Order: sequence, then C-alpha cells, then structure tokens
Amino acid sequence: MSKQADGKLKLILIIVAVLVILITGGMFFYQNGIGAVDPDNEKPVTVTIPSGSGGSAIVEILDDAGLIKNKICAKIHIRISSYDALQANTYRFNKSMSFKEIMQAIDGGDFDYVAQTKFILREGETIPQAAASLSEVLPFTKEEIIAKWADRDYLNTLIEKYWFLTDAILAEGIKFPLEGYLYPDTYFIAEEGQSAADAAQDAKSIEAVTDHMLTMTDKALSERKAAIDQSGMSIHEFLTLASVVESESLFAEDKPKIAGVFINRITDGMPLQSDITVLYALQVKRVKVTNKDTAVESPYNTYKYPGLPIGPVSAVPAGTMDAVLNYENNDYLFFFAKKDGTVIYSKTLAEHEKAAEKYRWY
Repeated sequence: MSKQADGKLKLILIIVAVLVILITGGMFFYQNGIGAVDPDNEKPVTVTIPSGSGGSAIVEILDDAGLIKNKICAKIHIRISSYDALQANTYRFNKSMSFKEIMQAIDGGDFDYVAQTKFILREGETIPQAAASLSEVLPFTKEEIIAKWADRDYLNTLIEKYWFLTDAILAEGIKFPLEGYLYPDTYFIAEEGQSAADAAQDAKSIEAVTDHMLTMTDKALSERKAAIDQSGMSIHEFLTLASVVESESLFAEDKPKIAGVFINRITDGMPLQSDITVLYALQVKRVKVTNKDTAVESPYNTYKYPGLPIGPVSAVPAGTMDAVLNYENNDYLFFFAKKDGTVIYSKTLAEHEKAAEKYRWY
C-alpha cells in the first residue's frame, strides 16, 4: 500500500472515529437531556395542558413547571416522536419522571396521572349528604351546593337537557328537587391547575359534576325506559317508589319483596306507612318513629297521606330499580325489620303486630 493510500485510510478512520464520538456524544446528550430533572424528587407537580396545545406549547408549559432537563432535547424529541393524541387536562407529574414518560402520559391522557379527586355518592344517601361530600372536593360549601341544586333557573335548563327531568321536581312541597335523580356512584373530579384557579370559583364546576351524575342516571333510566313505561308509572313515580324501597331494605334479596308489599298497599288503597318517608319529612336520621312524628304535616308523610310521597327520598342504584321493576308478586301487606336486618313479612295486621312485639329492638 502506498503512503498516499495509507494516509487516506488513516484520515477516513479518523473521520469515522470523530463521527462515532460525535454521534455517541450526541446520543448521550440527547438521552440525558430528556431524562429526569431530579430522579430522587417525587414531589407532585401539577400542570394544566389547555385544549388545542401542540407539542411546542406543551414543552414550554412543562419547562415553566421545572419538569424539563434540557428544552432543546425536549423539542428534538417532540419532532422525532409520534404524539398524535395529546390530551388537554390537568395532570400531576414529578421531577423523577423523564420527558418521554411525561409525554406518553399526555398522549392519550393517562388516567393514572390526571389530577383528580374522588367523590362518592352512596346508595340511599340524600341531597344534603351528597352536598356535604361534594363540598369536600369542590371550593363550595354544602349550603352553596344545595342552593345551586335548588335554583329554579338552573333546574329549568336541566329539565330542557334531560328527558327524565320534568316539572314534577319543581312541585310545591318538594324538599330537594334533584333528590333521587343523582346517580349513586364513585366519581373522579379533575382538579384545577394554577392557571385555572379563578375558574374553580365559578359555579360551572358544580354544574359539571351534576351533569356527570345526571348522565349516569340517564344511562340507567334509558336502559329501563320500556319497562318503566310498561309499569304504568311516570319516571318521577318510579324513582320515588324505588327510593323508598332502597331506604327501607338492608339486603338486596329483600328489595323485590318490599317493593311487592308497597305495590300491594297502593293497589289496595292503603297508605304506605313508611317510617323512612316520615323521617325524611323531618330531615332526621334515626330508627324509632313516634306517634308525634307520624302526625307531621308533610306531603312526604305516608302515614298521613295515601299513595307515594311527593318525590324521591334518596339516591337510587340500578339494582333497586330492577328490584322494583321485577317486584315479587306476593300477598304481604306488612313487614318488620329485625335488629340484624332480616325482615319478617306478614299478610295481616295481627300477624304484623305479633312479629313487631316479638322482635322489637328499639
């Protein structure tokens, strides 16, 4: 090999070596630049990605939040990666996450990183209980939430929006118009980021949660609409009866039987005489009901007035709706719950009084 050829070969090797060093160094720089800002820092950092934000805008938001180690590397990563489902939301990340991990969470809106608070409306709970629970996760008091749920202008917008809501919820004597219409379930409420702090004070946040609950009610009722229509009851009457059954029964197996008892009493023209409705009229939570209680003047008092109370008395789950639609066709007119929750059913008043005397525990 000539000296000239040998020199060219050495030059090529040097160039290749330099390129390898540059590429290796560049890859190291890039990988390090999109790595975690602080691998040991897991303190939550909340960021809000507004609707319509593209990759470059997200880089700026994350950089402002201190979640990007090197902005140049982050922008390169955005350009060479395929993020085509970036989701606007409020997220909770931390500095131990790499830029790639953060972007993968935003691309598709990973539920595990969405900043959220859990709110639970339990089966059989009432509007005051729901408002108290919701006030713990929204910047509003229980009283403010109840007031919103009683605002007639707001309620009229809901009546226009949801097919199952009617003027029945606005009737004189109704304690809480949306009672029985908010579906019991576990709800996750996205938290507001710092940029949306002012928005969190707006009543729309109450409206958003209400819409979520009513949408769940819509689903449950829509699936059963044909059966409800066939029952001859209006939606309001159906939810009213179902709410009483829900509140009167402890075990699922008793609900169809208790529904049958109440339907028998309605068919026979007897008052329901449900203690639950009396306690709801009084807005108290206890077991014992006195003669003074049953004399209370209220359209919810089913001792004083025949038929169903004026409206629902609690939140109603799908299971209880089905129990009412598929009630047990029995001959019972009375029932008495023992201390352990088991129920004694009777066909006559004499049998009922005997059972009550034997098993009374309050």
